[in-house]
Amino acid sequence: MKKKIDPTLFELCLGILAYGVIFEIILLIFSGEITYSLGLLIGVLLAVAGAVHMWWSLNRGLDLPEKEAVKSLSIQNILRYLILAAVLALLIVTKFANPIFTFAGYMGMKVSAYLNPLIHKLRVRKEQRF
Repeated sequence: MKKKIDPTLFELCLGILAYGVIFEIILLIFSGEITYSLGLLIGVLLAVAGAVHMWWSLNRGLDLPEKEAVKSLSIQNILRYLILAAVLALLIVTKFANPIFTFAGYMGMKVSAYLNPLIHKLRVRKEQRF
């Protein structure tokens, strides 16, 4: 059985990836540092994973009674931020990638959420043409 991806999640992930590509192009123009690019890539991947996890936890939480839903959603939210903090701490210790650009890549989720009405309008317009 083939499952369809939620349109809002698809648009959010599309916005995160577009943010990452645009940010990477700007990064390559102004700096050739590989650790910056690695940090941005890790942040964008964390943002996509965080968006999928948020969608999953919201869908799961909406089926629960109110008190259990609040508890479940709070735990899932804390879990997302603990994972982000752990990855940033690991990057600070290992110096594998730049943690500042990792955080900037993760903020792509916020930028995508704010630009979601624009992304939705463009996607719907493109689908109507075909």
